Amino acid sequence: MAAPTTAKFGKFRVLLGNGAEPEVFAAPCGFTSKSLALSKNLSDINLPDCDDPDAPAWVGRDVESLTASITGEGVMAQESADSWMDAYEDTDSVSVKVEIEMPTTTWTYTGKMHLSSLTLNAEQGGRIQANVEMQSDGPLIRTSAATAP
Repeated sequence: MAAPTTAKFGKFRVLLGNGAEPEVFAAPCGFTSKSLALSKNLSDINLPDCDDPDAPAWVGRDVESLTASITGEGVMAQESADSWMDAYEDTDSVSVKVEIEMPTTTWTYTGKMHLSSLTLNAEQGGRIQANVEMQSDGPLIRTSAATAP
């Protein structure tokens, strides 16, 4: 059996833009898990069988829209707290970059997102935790590049 070629946690980066010209992106500190979800909203229509009108119809699907979301959780690091609070308080979407660095290819998704949810929680004997959710505001553009050796 051949083992799959994989990448480690640190090769998946979520970066926030600072809004400056030129924009500078930095990865907030503190994530212990993170995800990028890419979704299609579909419309369904029944496609009848023209040769046999009594046969069950198959469902045809068309893409209505595309969307993306980012979720992450971990500790609320002082180094990142203002970035998260600023993104939440901003009524405009913020620039986001997601980098997924595989051994031979790096995918970069760049676009605007709203920080739709910021949850802080803590339990006695523990540390302050943060959970974030971001929703796309327009397209996330994917570029691919060969990963440097």
